[in-house]
Amino acid sequence: MEQLLEYIRKFGQLDVREENLIRQAFEKKSIPKASYFVACGKVNNSIAFVESGVFRSLYYNSKGDDFTRYFIYEGRFIGDLQSFLDRTPSNDYIESLTDTEIWSLDFENFSLLEKEIKVWPLLMAKLYGFVVESKLKTANTMMNLDAKERYLLFLKLYPGLANRVPLAMLASYLGITASSLSRIRKNI
Repeated sequence: MEQLLEYIRKFGQLDVREENLIRQAFEKKSIPKASYFVACGKVNNSIAFVESGVFRSLYYNSKGDDFTRYFIYEGRFIGDLQSFLDRTPSNDYIESLTDTEIWSLDFENFSLLEKEIKVWPLLMAKLYGFVVESKLKTANTMMNLDAKERYLLFLKLYPGLANRVPLAMLASYLGITASSLSRIRKNI
């Protein structure tokens, strides 16, 4: 819980009462490996802070092939925020790649925090803006690099994560084949 509160404090000040409300609103949960936290076509009913473990956001094409959009790991929020806030079906999946521990916040408690903590909407707007900007910046940078450079940038931006995700999923994220990634790894 302290890791979650420390993360939220990056985006704004909280008093003791507000921190206690957050402690009561979030629920600790364990999600086993290979489980969906968000499912395409369903309304995302909670968002969560990852205490331990790794998730990936993915989609399937018409042939049933899956493509990794990004990875989410310790110290970050997961969930389809648009689906969560708008109460609309999600377009993606979020799957656990490891056994995970999260702090989950359902829509009812989110709404309570929104009413009780005056800076909550600003905190969430800052958090959402930070996440979107970070994803776009990384995606734009990756588009201009060759496969080896993309892999090296991934290693720099996400130290240790390459060893925690399956090769095929990392290759999918990088936009290359698993065999190409394997060759790149051998030559580094």
